[in-house]
Amino acid sequence: MTATPLQAIPDIHIGRVYDQRDPECEIHYETFGRLADFFGRNTPPHRHYCFFQLHILTRGSVRLNLDDVAYCGDAPLLIFTPPTLPHAFYSEEDTDGHVLTVRQEVVRDWYRAMPGQWPETLLRLPAFVELSRLPAASAADFEALVRTVELLQREAEGDGKGHSALLRALGECAFIHLSRLLLAHEPAAVARSERSEDVRLFLQFCDLVEAHFRDHLTLSEYAGRLSVTEARLNDICRRMADLPSKEIVHERLLQEARRLLRFSAVPVSEISYQLGFADPAYFSRFFTKRTGTPPSQFRLAEHK
Repeated sequence: MTATPLQAIPDIHIGRVYDQRDPECEIHYETFGRLADFFGRNTPPHRHYCFFQLHILTRGSVRLNLDDVAYCGDAPLLIFTPPTLPHAFYSEEDTDGHVLTVRQEVVRDWYRAMPGQWPETLLRLPAFVELSRLPAASAADFEALVRTVELLQREAEGDGKGHSALLRALGECAFIHLSRLLLAHEPAAVARSERSEDVRLFLQFCDLVEAHFRDHLTLSEYAGRLSVTEARLNDICRRMADLPSKEIVHERLLQEARRLLRFSAVPVSEISYQLGFADPAYFSRFFTKRTGTPPSQFRLAEHK
């Protein structure tokens, strides 16, 4: 298969394109069948720059192009796709299972709470894992992963007390079982091209943004920590995410601001300080410019 130029591969934000119930959701669940019906059983190359995605197929088969490597396999199997990596599917009508799409900052937060447990590269490499090719001891983790995602599916369809907390807990549990399976499996790909190097740098930049977005580092400081020029960092971000590097930092600040306005009761001024803004008025202008709504009005609308 001829590689599609990276610039031509669309970025798909599941919450905004597919499911309007909560466009900014952190953990999104859907069945593979429903997504395939929406996007097509022959889904062209696409990517999700700020999301990890996990496909668990429980029935049928799939042909997959994952970061320019072709795979074909029968269920049960799982597909792990880190942010930014392009992928395309072809599946038969009877193919079904689960798709979990999780914002990268949520996943990184889970793994920071488990220091030393997993190799640093674990979340940067894609994987195509058929249960039949795993060691026999891994069958229990695969079964536990499926059961956990089924519980998450049930919770995603409800809205009871503690809904967001339970979704996060089940999502973390699913990723722990996934990580055990990834460790038992030979990675699907290794860094092998200039583009792979750019993906590595982009994901390292995302890691740095996650660690320092409240510190309001300059782009030259981010570039210096990556040992690249500002111009190269900006070029990588534009090709990986269709955004300049500055906007990726701002998007992370904005995502955290939305989360705090939705789920905390602290005053808007305190939120601005928590996000590293020295002036609440500047935070209000920053938020309003990017959402069209002042933070206080955003909070009121979310709590109606």
